[in-house]
Amino acid sequence: METYECRYYKPSGSTVECLLCPHHCRIADGKTGICRSRRNLNGRLVSDVYAKPCALAIDPIEKKPLYHFHPGTQCLSIACTGCNFRCLNCQNHDISQASPVDADHYRLTPEEVVALCLKHHCPGIAYTYTEPLTYIEYITDCARLAREAGLWNILVTAGYVCQEPLADLLPYLDAANIDLKSFSDDIYRKVSNGRLQPVLDTILAMRDAGVWIEITNLLIPGINDDPQMIRQMCRWLADNRLAEAPLHFSRFFPRYKMQDVPPTPLHTLKAAKQIAQEEGLLHVYLGNV
Repeated sequence: METYECRYYKPSGSTVECLLCPHHCRIADGKTGICRSRRNLNGRLVSDVYAKPCALAIDPIEKKPLYHFHPGTQCLSIACTGCNFRCLNCQNHDISQASPVDADHYRLTPEEVVALCLKHHCPGIAYTYTEPLTYIEYITDCARLAREAGLWNILVTAGYVCQEPLADLLPYLDAANIDLKSFSDDIYRKVSNGRLQPVLDTILAMRDAGVWIEITNLLIPGINDDPQMIRQMCRWLADNRLAEAPLHFSRFFPRYKMQDVPPTPLHTLKAAKQIAQEEGLLHVYLGNV
């Protein structure tokens, strides 16, 4: 398998410590981290997915969802296998929870990605479907060339990343949709195998860098649909100068390891929208309805 040396890690004897995300995986020789795409190869951390996207499509920008960033346009969507979360409800688990060797892929250098985008007259590239931050070297290289070509760069992410690698990417980002899965650290740990605070840190870093931000909150019955928690989340957004950032409450449908959870009732979504508006959020949308 062709490899590309990662930029964010620290060797420690025969193991390496990945410094990309808050998991800080300590990876033995020949093994991968939680994301399955970053591997210890003889004491070097390598990406097994660099320039090997598993999904390509041309999407309306509203599908990301981005409703206030150049609406009515299309973007080239690109994804590689890998995710540093383990969400029980993952809707793209066939690629996000897959090993690179188990998924078909294309071979596209960053130069070829930009050329493909220009060929199809798309004004921007969306790094999406899985967790693009797990292959941050690839998307950073793509984004830098895209910026030079006058293209937008859009990140669709759960936002679970350390601040140093994020800072290297931010200068090239134009817009992002961040999946804020709940406003509870406990729920993050139980449902996604992660933590809340790093995601909030990512949102604030993007805000400070001038990236256009939209937030998605998938409401799962009995998991993260408590009205008080929704209110706390909306109040945090308003208190942190994000009242104008569109908030998308998305309807849950049974997926992956949550097949026994019913779809989100419409009244739950409407109640969440009312709470968000009461807390001063200006642009609130309901998705998957």
